Amino acid sequence: MAHARSLLFAAYWAAWTTLFLAPLAVFLLSGSPERPIRRATRLWARGILAGLRHIVGLRYVEEGRQHLPAKPCLIVANHQSTWETLAFLVLVPDVAIVAKRELLAIPVVGWFLRRSPMIVIDRGNGTQALRTMIDEGRAAVAAGRSVLIFPEGTRSGIDAPLRFKRGVELLYGRLGLPVVPVALNSGLFWPGGMATRAGTVVVSYLTAVAPGLTAAEFLRGTEGAIDRELDRWRPIGLDGLGAKAA
Repeated sequence: MAHARSLLFAAYWAAWTTLFLAPLAVFLLSGSPERPIRRATRLWARGILAGLRHIVGLRYVEEGRQHLPAKPCLIVANHQSTWETLAFLVLVPDVAIVAKRELLAIPVVGWFLRRSPMIVIDRGNGTQALRTMIDEGRAAVAAGRSVLIFPEGTRSGIDAPLRFKRGVELLYGRLGLPVVPVALNSGLFWPGGMATRAGTVVVSYLTAVAPGLTAAEFLRGTEGAIDRELDRWRPIGLDGLGAKAA
């Protein structure tokens, strides 16, 4: 049954995305206006989440949303699935997501993501990627948008200890914003490809980290907070002593 639902969802994804070819043509002819494109991108993401809910039985809940400030902030989240890349377009409207260039290769979707706009980086060029991330992050904040980064750089399993790649501490230092750590368990339900299963993704917003800390303090506080929250869903504690309490 789960396999059949995954196949049906894949067909739905393709059909729903195809509907956005017409708006894409209109946007091209009208000079690719950013705000309408962002609205269309959010509409597409809402449709994908609706498909997951009705076809697969995959829902989500948010916890601790009060930790998100009204003003722009830096959101730092763990990365387990495609789910969060799409869902944050809905959860935090107008967010600027730091994303790898490979996402732009997705037909139709890549065009919209590029012009939403996201902060697209080439992970193969570390120096340029950092410069792009900082410069475009500053531009997003100046426009009143929050910035979201998945500092692991790629998806990881829920049992793996959290490890941030270099760069997020520089973004933190240069933007001078409060940081909201976010822990997700999406990998339990959508681990990769179109293989999905029913359940409830939990999006847990944690207590904000103040700006102005040293790089080491920031990393220790943010990485540690997310990693501890992930222990809620790890079947076996990373210390091998058994399941940890929620």
